[in-house]
Amino acid sequence: GRPISDDHMHACLYAGINISGTNAEVMPGQWEYQVGPCVGIDSGDHMWMSRYIMLRICEAHGVTVSWDPKPIPGDWNGAGCHTNYSTKAMREQDNSYETIMKPMLANMEKKHMEHIAVYGEGNDKRLTGAHETAPIDKFSYGVANRGASVRIPNDTAKHGKGYFEDRRPASNIDPYLVTGKIFQTTVLDLA
Repeated sequence: GRPISDDHMHACLYAGINISGTNAEVMPGQWEYQVGPCVGIDSGDHMWMSRYIMLRICEAHGVTVSWDPKPIPGDWNGAGCHTNYSTKAMREQDNSYETIMKPMLANMEKKHMEHIAVYGEGNDKRLTGAHETAPIDKFSYGVANRGASVRIPNDTAKHGKGYFEDRRPASNIDPYLVTGKIFQTTVLDLA
């Protein structure tokens, strides 16, 4: 676990990948890493390159990696690709939580199943309503709620501006599809 995670982090940093953290997870042998912050399409570029580097690091350690959202059945969390998202207005405009983010979230609720369709294969095994997930067929959001579809960080709620975390994407997502869908729903569809 840790030697692979550490080697991966160092290789990503050396390659110029914007990796901002790593940690062990609940499922046995599961580790995660965070890519970002990135602007626009860079998030997909950095994610795909970080995955390539992970595959090569695992090969060097004689193990394989799974991107499956629930690679081992059991009473533990699956594997997601939580996606933190913001626009300049969300971060800078006073009271944007009420005036910008809540309308975005209302539109995300309307288009929930469209999002689920691009949020990873096999995600139904992970989004069960248990293990810090919302049910796959219901949209929800809440402040500091790790069981919601979209989590609003405490600081965002406190300061009235910031970002939100879409917790629905699975570990095997195509990051271009996910970020494109979020942008379509929260910006282009509301323009």
